Amino acid sequence: MFDPITLPFGAKMLFNTVKLKPGVIFDEVEQAVGEMCNVVKETYGGDKGGFIAGQVFKFSGFVSDEGSLNASRSADEHYVIVTYWRSFDEHEKSHADVIFSTKFDALAKMCSDTKELGYDMLWQGAPEGH
Repeated sequence: MFDPITLPFGAKMLFNTVKLKPGVIFDEVEQAVGEMCNVVKETYGGDKGGFIAGQVFKFSGFVSDEGSLNASRSADEHYVIVTYWRSFDEHEKSHADVIFSTKFDALAKMCSDTKELGYDMLWQGAPEGH
């Protein structure tokens, strides 16, 4: 559950920004997120559906002065679900499946907004010796 992940070059990355409804805290959605992620991992993993790996992040409030061009240094509290897939088609097929959509609907009821964007991997690397 908390092990490092390895990504094959060419993986597709889906970046899902999740904003909770006012008054809803992550503790209230943690079980729904966990169940949704477990369903993806166990039902659509590898040859069963193309899922490679995933991660969940909470916005820390940090905005980089060095890496930000915009004068605005604020962002709303949000969470990010990052998943890696062999293809966008496999991602879409899994998310249209009733097994996943039932779990996602439970989370969506507690959200004011979600947006999932897909990215093609262009580069990856690590320092030499790691």
